[in-house]
Amino acid sequence: MHIIAIENFTKDYGNKKGVFDISFHIEKGEVYGYLGPNGAGKSTTLRHLMGFSKPDCGTLSINDLDCWNDKTIIKKDIGYLPGEIALPEDMTGIGYLKLIDKLRKTNDLSYANELIEYFEIDSSMKIKKMSKGMKQKIAIIMAFMHDPDILLLDEPTSGLDPLMQEKFIKLINSEKQKGKTIILSSHIFEEISKLCDRVGIIKKGKLIKEVVMEDLKHSENKTYKIEFKNENDFTKIKEKYPSAKLKTTEKQVIISITDNEINDLISDLSSCDIRFLKEEKHTLEEYFMKFYEDDENV
Repeated sequence: MHIIAIENFTKDYGNKKGVFDISFHIEKGEVYGYLGPNGAGKSTTLRHLMGFSKPDCGTLSINDLDCWNDKTIIKKDIGYLPGEIALPEDMTGIGYLKLIDKLRKTNDLSYANELIEYFEIDSSMKIKKMSKGMKQKIAIIMAFMHDPDILLLDEPTSGLDPLMQEKFIKLINSEKQKGKTIILSSHIFEEISKLCDRVGIIKKGKLIKEVVMEDLKHSENKTYKIEFKNENDFTKIKEKYPSAKLKTTEKQVIISITDNEINDLISDLSSCDIRFLKEEKHTLEEYFMKFYEDDENV
């Protein structure tokens, strides 16, 4: 049984806004990255998983329960962090967390207190006096504090400084070790790359590609940056590899080949006077941009 299953999900808001015929599944213990620019449909998907809205077509289920019809039952096992947080400004941070604990009827603030210390928060401060980053940390704690089996996180590091972003990454890895199932909606490539097992790329409301991160990291396609000491060698190689990207002023070429072509490249370079040769790692950002390079609005 899939922990999270989305089948042919459509929500059409008109004017080509919404999500259209989306299907994907997430297994227990998996961290699934949901990657796309603002307005692509990431938040819409997560809100429907929470049962906040009814789909026009298709189904969304968690633990084999329908997200719309069984939303009250489902929410007990979910920690949800919305993309846009709105906290009661007249309360203190700890006051708000105590209220959430009371509403959930969990009567246990032990993990909340651990996270308050971990994120270095003055929880006695009024929320209206908190910075954006402090409010974000309170919202993160709210999502995690009841130790749910499933986490739906929408742009979770928005407003966090680099130090706290790293702390968040460590927290997610810790939760993953506990067997939690996590959807991480984001447009931050480094965050997705570090944390996710699989990534779904969404564009204009449509899921256009799913990628296994291990496959991307160990792709058979290789890219090398090479700088030559003299013009003759630079000219010879750029003629041999016409698709290579060039930096003429620096006598550099960037050559993309497959594993099967490496020996030929080494043979071609053996007679050249080389200043340096460096393998360029293929990144999620490069992979993602292939799907957007013809889109002038991104």
